[in-house]
Amino acid sequence: MLQTFPILTLKEGSEVHVQNRHHAIFRTSVLAYPVCDNGSIVEVRSSMGDFLCYATINNRSYLCARAFAFEEGDPKATLRRLIKRAIELRDKMPSLHGTDAIRLINAEGDAIPGLIVDQYGTVLVIQFTTVGMDKMRDWIADLLIQIRQPTGIYEKSMGAARQKEGLGERQGWIRGKGEDMMTVTERGITFLISLSGSQKTGLFLDQRDMRSLVRELAAGQTVLDLCSYVGGFSLAALHGGAIAADAVDYDPEAISRARVHAKLNGFEDAQCSCYCEDAFDFLRRRPPLRAYDFIILDPPAFAKRDTDLELAKHTYTDLNRSAMEILPPGGLLLTCSCSYQITPEIFQTILFHAARQAKRSVRILQRHHHVYDHPVNIYHPEIDYLKSMLLWIE
Repeated sequence: MLQTFPILTLKEGSEVHVQNRHHAIFRTSVLAYPVCDNGSIVEVRSSMGDFLCYATINNRSYLCARAFAFEEGDPKATLRRLIKRAIELRDKMPSLHGTDAIRLINAEGDAIPGLIVDQYGTVLVIQFTTVGMDKMRDWIADLLIQIRQPTGIYEKSMGAARQKEGLGERQGWIRGKGEDMMTVTERGITFLISLSGSQKTGLFLDQRDMRSLVRELAAGQTVLDLCSYVGGFSLAALHGGAIAADAVDYDPEAISRARVHAKLNGFEDAQCSCYCEDAFDFLRRRPPLRAYDFIILDPPAFAKRDTDLELAKHTYTDLNRSAMEILPPGGLLLTCSCSYQITPEIFQTILFHAARQAKRSVRILQRHHHVYDHPVNIYHPEIDYLKSMLLWIE
């Protein structure tokens, strides 16, 4: 006998987004809530009573339900299949075979809203960002043990997404146990991972292919890695034969880790100088510390909400203009934005204005290389936040 679930009914005309397999159901779309605990699985129906999907509910939030199963039947069986399918996809991707740091589940990108799972060596790092996934925490952890057989699972459920759901932060081992610090490799580069560290454990997996692009282009170049965090682009450049790479970040902990990374990979201080400094201040130095042939700009998100957009445009323009001004003719600029509100079209317009203000001719050589383990769901394009451009500065 099939299990029955509480019913969430949508207003007339509000079912189209769910029929298009979008995962978000907003409070303004709801006609009637069921009586159930937040985090429970509910059956979502149209105003005419037609089945639409299964979702997890949180009536305290404006985004009050997250759809995850669009076929009638057992929604947990669907979730189990989605998790297995996501992991199988990574195992089939040859470009992921050169690293032991991989994103296994990418939330809505893998049609599983509220769940992010990364693998570092033999350890899984898991993040629950919604009440619904948080309520299935033990069930999901047991399933991942069964599928992947990790030596341990570390939970790192932090950040603004949980706050919006009314959840507190939580981190620590939930299955097995291991060291907080560990090393992983990415195409021959060694990184030190801190499971309890602040931002994504110390390695932004979504920029893996762009690090490889920098490595391909860096031979004989003097490189400036701005907003470097723990120096990933600097290391890629040095492994690619760069003469030197300077890493600049305002976070002292990140810069300390960048120095450790340089030593772990066998580079001397003279090859990889690290500066704890604001990127804007560093670029305003006249003259700069040395002549750079290649600059990487990978700043944090300047626009985290729609109201930030106009200020973010000016900030991105200022940063890119300053970089263009100090590059020699024939210099390279790899510039990035991780703000979803900055669309590719807006980003290119920003670079147009930066080039005009810097009075430089600029050509676009390459656009962002999207990594295979961060897929974008065609039905939920909001997850497509990262963009990059490789520019030739004349």
